[in-house]
Amino acid sequence: MIKLDTTYYRPPAAEDWQGRRDGHTEEHLRWHQHIQLVDLTQDATPFKGAFVVLGFACDEGVRRNMGRVGAMQGPKSIRKALANMPIFRSNSFSLFDAGNIICPNENLDAAQATLGKAIQRVRKKGGFPIVLGGGHEVTYGHYLGFQDDGSKKLGIINFDAHFDCRAPQHHEASSGTGFFQIAEAESAKEKRLHYLPIGIQRISNTQALFDYIQTQGVTSIEGADFHTANQQQISETITRFLAEIDQLYLTIDLDVFAAAFAPGVSAVAFNGIFPDAFFWQVFRELVQSPKLKSLDISELNPLYDIDMHTAKLAANLIFELVAKKMLDPN
Repeated sequence: MIKLDTTYYRPPAAEDWQGRRDGHTEEHLRWHQHIQLVDLTQDATPFKGAFVVLGFACDEGVRRNMGRVGAMQGPKSIRKALANMPIFRSNSFSLFDAGNIICPNENLDAAQATLGKAIQRVRKKGGFPIVLGGGHEVTYGHYLGFQDDGSKKLGIINFDAHFDCRAPQHHEASSGTGFFQIAEAESAKEKRLHYLPIGIQRISNTQALFDYIQTQGVTSIEGADFHTANQQQISETITRFLAEIDQLYLTIDLDVFAAAFAPGVSAVAFNGIFPDAFFWQVFRELVQSPKLKSLDISELNPLYDIDMHTAKLAANLIFELVAKKMLDPN
């Protein structure tokens, strides 16, 4: 059994799942009435076919990256937004909360390693991890959760205003170094980085970062190009990417969205993409891919949110994921 360091792991809390009760029969149920709480250090419950929520309550990487701290409260805020989501066809899927990974003593490396082990445990038990950030330093920890499955080619699609591929300064990882770390780890195994960033903002990335991405053979889709006029080209880019990999991990940094829709983030993108019909079309096609094996949502900072707009957007992304996977579980 994969053991978790309890210094960095906390079991789920029932108080995070409170909400409205319209009744107890199937047609009235909400997520807080359906979810089951499990302690990954003790519980032997199989997760086969289940969705497993796991928080990454950490923003140490954001602090190191000179961002607005507060994202460590993101998992709690997303759970609150999820609690009242309605359940449709509740007998067709299982839902668990497996608690939080935390980052005491600023030990980001240990927190990421613990997250990786938690994800491995969820996946070995047959579950689909849904990780709630936390800063985008969640990426490297999430990647570590796939290292026990090295025979399969992992690809990562990242909805983000930033490439997050800066080299660590003073050997310290941050929320902006994840894909550099992954590229280095893949290179050490004589593999290449399979990475597709979507929503990149020119004003948020230096020339050096664009140059680095080019040296890695990575194709990106800029935010300015993410619209219906380029629908065919975007679809072809995503289709080619999916054809090259065996497994897909999807990460969504909420700062990819325009500030009007996602004010509560560590680094606001005033000109980010819109969560409009085109975005939802692309997102739904991705979550219906049988290659999709996990998802995380990062950079929700409740300190700067307005009426939980950003938390509710994050919850809606998860709701749509579950709804699509329920309809097409393969």
